[in-house]
Amino acid sequence: MRHKYSRTLAFAALAMALSGAAASPTLAETFRWASNTDPQTMDPHAVNAAPVTSFLNNIYEGLVRRGKDMAIEPSLATSWEALPEGAGWRFILRDGVTFQDGAAFTADDVLFSYERAASEESDVRSWFAPVSEVRVVDDHTIEFLTSAPNPLFPDSIANFMILDRDWAQANAAERPARDAENYATRNTNGTGPFALSARDPGIETRLVPNPDWWGDVEHNITEAIFTPIGNPATGLAALLSGEIDMISPIPLQDTEQVESRDGFKIFEGLETRVIVLGFGHNKDTLSYSNDVEGANPFLDARVRQAAYQAIDVDTINRVIMRGKAEAVSQLLPAGLSGYSNANADRLAFDDAAAKSLLTEAGYADGFSFGLMCPNDRYINDEAVCRAVASMFARVGLDASVTAMPVRNYWDELRAGNYDMYLLGWSPGTFDAEHPIRFLAATPDDEKKLGSWNFGGYSNPRVDELLPLIQQEIDPTARQTMLDEVAQILQQDIAYIPLYTEPLIWAAKQNIDLVQRPDNFFMLRWVTVN
Repeated sequence: MRHKYSRTLAFAALAMALSGAAASPTLAETFRWASNTDPQTMDPHAVNAAPVTSFLNNIYEGLVRRGKDMAIEPSLATSWEALPEGAGWRFILRDGVTFQDGAAFTADDVLFSYERAASEESDVRSWFAPVSEVRVVDDHTIEFLTSAPNPLFPDSIANFMILDRDWAQANAAERPARDAENYATRNTNGTGPFALSARDPGIETRLVPNPDWWGDVEHNITEAIFTPIGNPATGLAALLSGEIDMISPIPLQDTEQVESRDGFKIFEGLETRVIVLGFGHNKDTLSYSNDVEGANPFLDARVRQAAYQAIDVDTINRVIMRGKAEAVSQLLPAGLSGYSNANADRLAFDDAAAKSLLTEAGYADGFSFGLMCPNDRYINDEAVCRAVASMFARVGLDASVTAMPVRNYWDELRAGNYDMYLLGWSPGTFDAEHPIRFLAATPDDEKKLGSWNFGGYSNPRVDELLPLIQQEIDPTARQTMLDEVAQILQQDIAYIPLYTEPLIWAAKQNIDLVQRPDNFFMLRWVTVN
């Protein structure tokens, strides 16, 4: 049986794959699930990556959260309102909430978590670029002041998770440890529906229900055990043998095998994640070339365009992605808020045009370079990179592929150890402003901008438009600016957009769950029948 959803063309109205849970589920013994990537930390402010954020949303909570339909809904805040003259936002906090160690949740914990998440040590500090000040009004009221009107701010902090100030200070975890460890790396104390009971990084992580959670319990799990399984064949075998109850993702080629087996089913959809190739716009020389010294050919837009037009995305989709992906032209998929319909067309796959552009740029014989890729982060990521390298070779671009586990990958990119790299991005606000802020804004630590713009792409007009986009409330005027940014990024070949990644999960027939299009897996919506 296949459960499938289709993405709609409306912001915050993305469809879901949902099997209805029983109104009063009976308790199950244990739910076991697996994925190809282990969350590298239990600290919600240390690593801004989906495997971490998705997992920790089961333990920690924010002021707001996304529901089954992806719309923003109350969480630790019961309501919020814009301050007069667009000065910021006031949040009214939920009363009677406690952290899992029994401590009361108050506005001071929100203030502390903001200070922690916005600190230089944090990997999520870009979320708070618009914030100029945070004020505690009373124990259950807090205000986030912004430097300009910011209508998207509540959406932008859906994954901002709250820590208890006293717990963090008592355990010397006042700041996140992005490149090291502290107490919060392996221990948790949230307000969410599940609590950490055991953690063996890379091996197994166990969660148990939080008996004092404030929310309505929809699941029937007494214990949840997560196991990272990097080898797809091993993961599928574990599911089919009954060792685990659910796995995400599974190899695309194995969906028919799962569907043909009694007692199993597939959950299938499209993720909001766009897969792109990035360049070292700030690198004067190539790091991994055998024949180019003292220069970086990719600084020439003609060379970047040649690389773009040498890639046959349709063939990648058909052969490697089994037709389950969708080609894209921008840094977010069609249908999300701010998508530029005026710039919906991709550059055509055209080997002749690619060769002509290389010749025009002075590289008629091509050149060699390094292509850096993860091998356990995205679906068929290494296979995609090797296919791209083969396509490059047809026009004289000799790409040497280096693939590695994601636990090492981000450090290599931050260190500049690449000539070209593969990246996937899912817009946390489901709006075009999000990838502009993280991927296209000139990197600026002080302004908390461009934190995932590894290649240092910079365009003054994009930087000029971003704050205007963030504060504009007129939809037509805002879309005009977003169209201009999309056009600039396409003309500059800031990135090579490839495709939207598919979602393929497999589970036992007795498992009901919600498949969110951001690929977050929420245990609070799981029932074992």
